[in-house]
Amino acid sequence: MKRLILPLALLVLGFTVSACNDDNPSAPTSTSKTTYTAVLLPANEVPAIVGAEAAGSGTATITANTVKDAAGNVTSATFDFAVTVTGFPNGTSLTDAHIHGGAAGTNGGILVSLGLSAGAVNFPTGTGTFSRAGITVTVDQANAILANPGNFYFNIHTAANAGGVARGQLAIAQ
Repeated sequence: MKRLILPLALLVLGFTVSACNDDNPSAPTSTSKTTYTAVLLPANEVPAIVGAEAAGSGTATITANTVKDAAGNVTSATFDFAVTVTGFPNGTSLTDAHIHGGAAGTNGGILVSLGLSAGAVNFPTGTGTFSRAGITVTVDQANAILANPGNFYFNIHTAANAGGVARGQLAIAQ
């Protein structure tokens, strides 16, 4: 009889733990990726960029990596960024890059910063690429972008155009 009590107790404990986990809809159960693109143009900045940097352009690919619970609610998220630029003056150096809230034609506050330091990204020939991975965003930030990406834009900044040199609205990648 004593030999049966321990295995029976462990079996009951296992069922209890399993049942508790089934009742916890916030337990992470799935991950997903959503990819956005943004066509970066100086003419999209508000006001539009003039001068030597106005000939530049670029593209940004932004991947939202989300973890969702059993109910489909986002519980955590990180974003990855891959940016390519061309046509900027030789020696162009970025001072920062962000996702901002704001529809096309309007400026908005910074929502997600890539945390670039001045001079960390340089384009000696005016052309180049850079990437940042694993940028942590809040659940609210991720949900807002997932719900309506067109209400957000990505832009890059230079010393000559501290408010932003090239900008593009987020669109779901095709």
